[in-house]
Amino acid sequence: MNEQARRRPSKTYRRPKKDPVRILAFEALRAVDERAAYANLVLPPLLKKAREAGDFDNRDAALATELVYGTLRRQGTYDAIISACIDRPLRQVDPPVLDVLALGAHQLLGTRIPTHAAVSASVELARVVLGDGRAKFVNAVLRKISKDDLDAWVERVAPPYDEDAEDHLAVVHSHPRWIVSALWDALGGGRAGIEDLLEADNERPEVTLVARPGRVSADALLDTLGEESGLPGRWSPYAVRLTEGGEPGAIDAVREGRAGVQDEGSQLVAVALANAPLEGTDSRWLDGCAGPGGKAALLAALAAERGARLLASEKQPHRARLVERALAGNPGPYQVITADGTRPPWRPGVFDRVLVDVPCTGLGALRRRPEARWRRRPEDLEGFAPLQRSLLREALKAVRVGGVVGYATCSPHLAETRVVVEDVLKGRGGPAAEAEWVDARPLMPGVAALGDGPDVQLWPHVHGTDAMYLALLRRTA
Repeated sequence: MNEQARRRPSKTYRRPKKDPVRILAFEALRAVDERAAYANLVLPPLLKKAREAGDFDNRDAALATELVYGTLRRQGTYDAIISACIDRPLRQVDPPVLDVLALGAHQLLGTRIPTHAAVSASVELARVVLGDGRAKFVNAVLRKISKDDLDAWVERVAPPYDEDAEDHLAVVHSHPRWIVSALWDALGGGRAGIEDLLEADNERPEVTLVARPGRVSADALLDTLGEESGLPGRWSPYAVRLTEGGEPGAIDAVREGRAGVQDEGSQLVAVALANAPLEGTDSRWLDGCAGPGGKAALLAALAAERGARLLASEKQPHRARLVERALAGNPGPYQVITADGTRPPWRPGVFDRVLVDVPCTGLGALRRRPEARWRRRPEDLEGFAPLQRSLLREALKAVRVGGVVGYATCSPHLAETRVVVEDVLKGRGGPAAEAEWVDARPLMPGVAALGDGPDVQLWPHVHGTDAMYLALLRRTA
């Protein structure tokens, strides 16, 4: 070693800076990927723990939430951009590295965070959670991404619309191609409608409360919140919308169970079933797929106002406990049981009103659970199909002649909505149901653009709700 080299001072190692916000966002994304968890279940306890440790204030929590949900919603677009910046197939990049890259891409392309800050913060995160070696790779990729804005990147990585419309929309709006195709079929119409729907899926949904009848009114709830924190619902007489930043858990009525968090589309489904015209008795109601309890709580409150009784049934024990919690304190009589709606313990023909909100792909709630779009597969439809038909058949057996069944699902996919109802009515795969359609549209007064009926499909971009579907059927014999 020569004298000059001997005298040259060695470069001191700098420890990476730990950023609690970005570390928490990374942990949430890893839980979603590794444990198939949902962000809306993973993130709240992480935020609560950070607050209790004194690491977070409200701004930190808001940024962490935006990083997690924004990254998940735009994952498909960011994957296409990252793929264009590396020299290997995306599947050969370790998932934790991809999570850091996607978080960085979202900060660069989907937020107002300055470019230098977005890159440096992401590299520091990589040093903490991945190590210095892979942090260099993250730095190189993000510097390439930072050279253009989102519009320029999308124009580069998305195929032209005229050459492949569905693939173009899939990349631009960050949805799997098969979901774009399914939503387009269900929606009908041209390009504008499907683009509006896909854009709505990528927007942060409002938090909507339900004022449970007999316990608190929507007006009283609004008075408690004040004009700066609450707005009336658009369609449901029981709905109250929280303004941005509103925290449901801080509201006394929510903590006490007098109100709950419930999408307005879900409220409309329960209210429509409750108000469907009947002849004869109206004393026994059934929610055959009651978990986690939002619709059951509203139905129980509405039933109590009329002197009726709700039986809430849920197959999964842990979800049945959630139903019990949601119904606790209801002013009228109700019962919660753990039972399989395809092999019900109740006698046939004893209920006046029955709701089956069947298990489904959840494609109508992608704005609330953005990770579901990447987790679902077309073959999932085949798995749900027999269950959905069986639940509807049993519901029609459970209701008395002249009684009404509501078939609901949080999916607009035709294979989970009208096709199921038509198959059951025509006897495909089983005995034909002796029932007739009831027009559901008049039971949602004031709600615009409900289509030709008799069933109803709600849409995020039209109604501001989840894409809930409702068919009402009256048993005829």
